[in-house]
Amino acid sequence: MVRHFLTLLDLRPGEPERLLERAAELKRMHRAGTPHAPLRQRTLAMLFEKSSTRTRVSFEAGMTQLGGHALFLSPRDTQLGRGEPVEDSARVLSRMVDAIMIRTFAHATVERFAAYSQVPVINGLTDRFHPCQLLADMQTYRECRGSIRGCRVAFIGDGNNMCNSYINAARVFDFSLAIACPEGFEPDAATITAASDRCTVVRDPQMAAADADLVVTDVWASMGQESEQAARRAVFGGFKVDAAVMARARPKALFMHCLPAHRGEEVSAEVIDGPQSVVWEEAENRLHAQKALLELLLLGALDDRTGSAPE
Repeated sequence: MVRHFLTLLDLRPGEPERLLERAAELKRMHRAGTPHAPLRQRTLAMLFEKSSTRTRVSFEAGMTQLGGHALFLSPRDTQLGRGEPVEDSARVLSRMVDAIMIRTFAHATVERFAAYSQVPVINGLTDRFHPCQLLADMQTYRECRGSIRGCRVAFIGDGNNMCNSYINAARVFDFSLAIACPEGFEPDAATITAASDRCTVVRDPQMAAADADLVVTDVWASMGQESEQAARRAVFGGFKVDAAVMARARPKALFMHCLPAHRGEEVSAEVIDGPQSVVWEEAENRLHAQKALLELLLLGALDDRTGSAPE
């Protein structure tokens, strides 16, 4: 049966930690120059309705490193951009490639595409979820501090796709999550209700950051919300992650941001460029976590004993 990765909840019990182990192994192999090309003759189609630096480069480089090939397709390059039904594009593309990554606006688009695709579909970002980024974040925390199980995480800012994905991550990776957001900018109601045993919403960033092991933020206005930038800046002015907020977290707390970042808005320069920030490792780990994900979806279940995928 074809497997898709539309949210973190698509991972089966035991797979999240093994996937992170495999990502770490692939990272070590890459840095050591160890040849590893299990995806020879495999092609990944990458559909972009939303542009991106990290998503495109990490998936394209990842497929190359695994011996495969990636096709970049913007709205100008496909009939989707001219009104072809999502279902028809899914039927056609999935007969020609081995996997499809979609970065789009409406989450319903990837759900409809997956329903009609014969090959794995990966959510590269939608307005509701950004699960690939969370794999990288969890890998980064693991390599810096060990398991995140039982830890405290603070998400400060807009209840957007990153926030929704952190809520799912709290369920999948077993940590508690405090969300600080302005009234009216809460995360998806159904998503947070399903995780009510481990997630809380507050209005004070310092309260959310208290005793946190990890502090996370994102831009105040996501792609497609540029016209709201000025209004959101006024609303979110008190939700900046600065030194005062980080001082409420634990001494060894880490700071993460999925990037791109606006220094002086959602995060101060002293925090994102400071010693607690791991944003560059986090960005690099998109590459390695997604390679592990591609192996999982295209080659089968991860090995229970070693965390490695079959050759």
